[in-house]
Amino acid sequence: MPWWGVVSSLLAPVILIGGWTVAAGLQPVPFNAVQRSVSALGAVGMPYQWIITIALVGVGVCHAATGIALRSAADAGRALLVIGGVSSILIAVNPQPPHGGSLAHEAFSLVGVVVMTIWPLAAMRRDPGAPFGLRPAAVLAATAVTLGVLLWFTIELFHGTELGLAERTVTADQSIWPLVVVMSVLAAGKRALVPAGREAAVRSE
Repeated sequence: MPWWGVVSSLLAPVILIGGWTVAAGLQPVPFNAVQRSVSALGAVGMPYQWIITIALVGVGVCHAATGIALRSAADAGRALLVIGGVSSILIAVNPQPPHGGSLAHEAFSLVGVVVMTIWPLAAMRRDPGAPFGLRPAAVLAATAVTLGVLLWFTIELFHGTELGLAERTVTADQSIWPLVVVMSVLAAGKRALVPAGREAAVRSE
């Protein structure tokens, strides 16, 4: 696992959560993050819109870099993670207008959430030596959690008072899982090195 892939996986959730927290805190009028979406913070004309734009671009670059670096995963999953990163960048450069919706913003948001939901399934490996984050049991459990919060978010979209909280839960969940996978890859690599190191020590004696 290249060092820059580890860094990108660490930075993605930090940039995302830090970005929306800082942007909401700087608003001249109190911003209800429980009820209002991140897209509302990044809408055209909103104070400190640039913070959300930079955050979404940063997260997109990080996800794309992690997908390229994650050589232990199946190629299809890596490709989808890269696409998820590109979708985040396209969301950032197509913000919502002050009033009404934006077809491009909503389309790229839909692509992003779908891709970031299914990439773990496509990245899954069934061989016994696979890192924990790529094994079927872990992947299916993580996907079930993501689908659960997605269902909540969908309900909030049509009828609810916690849209912002649901959206932040979904995006945080999808941003943290690549980090979990990377950490499991690093752990698997360390375990693989231990026997080799011990064998070398025995031979030297």
